[in-house]
Amino acid sequence: MAIKSYRDLDAWQISMSFVEQIYELTRMFPRDELYGLTSQLRRAAVGIPSNVSEGHQQGTRAYRRYVIVALGCQAECETQLELARRLKLAPSESIAPVLETAARVGQILHGLVRSLPSV
Repeated sequence: MAIKSYRDLDAWQISMSFVEQIYELTRMFPRDELYGLTSQLRRAAVGIPSNVSEGHQQGTRAYRRYVIVALGCQAECETQLELARRLKLAPSESIAPVLETAARVGQILHGLVRSLPSV
């Protein structure tokens, strides 16, 4: 299938699902985390599909940089999810599948970076 829009990219689609998982998970966090880890984790997660879509619209030269920024957001999310687990902000069994999705997002983004020319 030809890529006509960023919406056709696996990286965008899976990262959008990841954002939904993050929002669902962070609803379990204590209210006093609303402006702390909850907010930070949501912003980092939203940054992933946002950078993929923005980079796709910018064209090849800038696209690679945007995907690399999305990878940074993905790494932030993994770190923040691990913090949430260690701080017991949600049950480990609720965090584990979200961490798995985060890893999958990272794999797809790495593949996308490798497929783009480094200019």
